[in-house]
Amino acid sequence: MYVALCYYKLDYYDVSLEILAVYLGIHPNSITGVNLKACNHYQLYNGKAAEAELKSLQALSTTGDVFQENDLLRHNLVVFRNGENALQVLPPLLDIMPEARLNLVIYYLKNEEVNEAYKLVKDMEPVVPKEYIIKAVVHAIIGAQ
Repeated sequence: MYVALCYYKLDYYDVSLEILAVYLGIHPNSITGVNLKACNHYQLYNGKAAEAELKSLQALSTTGDVFQENDLLRHNLVVFRNGENALQVLPPLLDIMPEARLNLVIYYLKNEEVNEAYKLVKDMEPVVPKEYIIKAVVHAIIGAQ
């Protein structure tokens, strides 16, 4: 599982899926494993393909709505659905998941709410390239305005 995650982080989605297939063969109900498979499919194909992968989790769930019970899955559904329900799902996750902040900034930029995007990045200290890029894009848009 961890090796598959490393390959995912390195943008080797096909390799990640190959390694993940072995893990999911042993642990087919793993929320983390199925979620990673869905994320790989999102990167390789699109949100619909990713969401289709997650549907297997709901079928296997015995406790009800697996998506409402899991912050990571709710977050990723917003991403897979191109920002649908972003304002309901992402704000409560800002302090829990760093990706939630970045995805909310992207949502605001897509909806031309630059001031809201700026509020989220103004105090952010970027660490990874994606954070630098998003913060730079926000500042570039503000500079252009």
